[in-house]
Amino acid sequence: MKRVTIKDLSKFLSLSTSTISRALLNDKNVNPETQKKVLEAAEKLGYKPNPTALNLKYGESKNIGLVVPEMITPFSSKVLQGIQEILYPLGYRVIITQSDEDPLIERKNLQLLEEFNVDGIIINMCHETYNEEIYKNIIERGTPIVFFDRIPGKSLEVSKVIVDDNIKASLVVEHLINTGKRKIAHIMGPTTIRNVIERANGYKRILTKHHIFNQDLIVETEGMMFEDGKNAVKKLLDKRVEFDSIFAFSDTLAIGAMNYLLSQGVKIPEEVSVASFSGTELATIVHPQLTSVEQPLIKMGSAAAELILEKIKDVSSPNRTILMDTDLVYRASTFSKTNKKQE
Repeated sequence: MKRVTIKDLSKFLSLSTSTISRALLNDKNVNPETQKKVLEAAEKLGYKPNPTALNLKYGESKNIGLVVPEMITPFSSKVLQGIQEILYPLGYRVIITQSDEDPLIERKNLQLLEEFNVDGIIINMCHETYNEEIYKNIIERGTPIVFFDRIPGKSLEVSKVIVDDNIKASLVVEHLINTGKRKIAHIMGPTTIRNVIERANGYKRILTKHHIFNQDLIVETEGMMFEDGKNAVKKLLDKRVEFDSIFAFSDTLAIGAMNYLLSQGVKIPEEVSVASFSGTELATIVHPQLTSVEQPLIKMGSAAAELILEKIKDVSSPNRTILMDTDLVYRASTFSKTNKKQE
């Protein structure tokens, strides 16, 4: 069924579209009798206002763009929940785009959101530097951008929501050492992501402090999914690199590695302990459950939404960095019966 428009009401009532529009907006300059006729006709014909058109009339779209690397795992959906809790009650809608960890797709998504005239963009980027010039251009043209989790280099001054990747990664490695592990492998993810480097630095710092750092135990992956984790641990096994534990950049990489080890008859955690960073529900639906750094994803989304609202209200407002706390949750993937007694 065709949508009833202001033009249809204009034709039906023999009134100008401007009079119809003012009457629908409760303009005081419209004759009360005329307004009554317009409202009655609108109800009779089933007219529904177009909020996008009305918002654009007042210089805003009430749309916020969200750019994320993937929506497969619970990570982005939890952040989205926090964003919606803040923005939806204020009448904003969220347009979600997915880059598939491809900076070229991310660039197209950013251009698309600009064409949609969004009021602001919240982004978890997939490459630290590739689209930096695009971010700058969008901001200069008046559309604010807030970053969360993965952030650009220091040359780009922006508002962002982060956790301390270096320190929290250090705590994971210290935990593995405290359970008796000495040959700790690190599945670190692609080095084009800033967090990857930060977590790897935390890993290196603690192992160096304990004089047990071994470069051969670090594996850089091409991607971030389960298959990448599997390929990483397979590479270690094929090279016959000895390891008694794994610290993985993310839950997906950790689970991919765990699944392959279990398929090869390796016992977790008795022979190899596994820990990760991200802390999504994925950590609790595998067996054994995964020790992981849990980030407050819903709160992260809410904080990002608050920051984008600040920028929409005043684009010249100071950039802010919100540092979120995390929890290291110990689960069965790093606790055998033996080291439970030790603990």
